[in-house]
Amino acid sequence: MNGAQYDNPQGTQQDAGMSPGATPHSPPPPHPYAQSGRRVEKPRKSPALATILSFMPGLGQVYVGYYKQGFINIMVIASVIALLNSSDFRGMEPFFGPFLAFFWIFNMIDANRRAHHFNRVAEGLGGEDVPEDFKLPGVGGSMFGGVVLIVVGVLFILDLNFGVSLAWIKDWWPLLLIVFGVRLVYQARRQAG
Repeated sequence: MNGAQYDNPQGTQQDAGMSPGATPHSPPPPHPYAQSGRRVEKPRKSPALATILSFMPGLGQVYVGYYKQGFINIMVIASVIALLNSSDFRGMEPFFGPFLAFFWIFNMIDANRRAHHFNRVAEGLGGEDVPEDFKLPGVGGSMFGGVVLIVVGVLFILDLNFGVSLAWIKDWWPLLLIVFGVRLVYQARRQAG
């Protein structure tokens, strides 16, 4: 007799890992949350409700479970409304106005599409899983981001405490875009090679 089997008091052999009364081919015990004789339905998301909720930008995505996407949508809409309300951006209304309308409609269509996709996957009809909410950039260890924050902080301290005028930033802010673009090209080349 090997060590995996033993004699019980009735004189029959059982595997040491099996529960008493189980046979080698018996089905597994039922899932503790399974309901007797009924299929447990996965929750569904209403595409119509997701669309209606998206009249408040981002709320439809939150309803479907895409919290980051919903937060970003509300921030984009709020930022564009703030820019349209700002006196610094007068004359940009022909650009920001249509963008606002487009993004608002896109927000509603996106929430509807995500709810339909969620339901297809929950029913097992989609060949893939529910897509994850996209990842936001991390804040851990970015040398470039740290340098930018230090420079901006020093400029604000100079302006607030020492009266150094920041009027020159109005003329030179595109330089920041150039520096950021050069950094992106440098990173892409470094990763490719």
